[in-house]
Amino acid sequence: MVTRLPGETMESMASSSVSAGSAGEPSAAEVSSAEVSTAELVEQLRADRLWLLQQIDGGRWPELRLDLAALERELGQVLEQAQEKLNLGGNS
Repeated sequence: MVTRLPGETMESMASSSVSAGSAGEPSAAEVSSAEVSTAELVEQLRADRLWLLQQIDGGRWPELRLDLAALERELGQVLEQAQEKLNLGGNS
């Protein structure tokens, strides 16, 4: 997962691997080729959260430190809630 923050440039805007089909819904081929389980998505977001925390602790973006730290905390709470729901769903 690529995370871009203020000050970072994007060399190109590649189209998403999951794009809307003709009726506004992804086609079956697009969904199957880009399908990511919820557990995998949560794990990717955890990795992104860790990266963000490392960047903040390393002194990157000092002018945004407070806002990014708040974002990191909120993301952590959302990920905890998602993990709880995944665990409940798996035990049913």
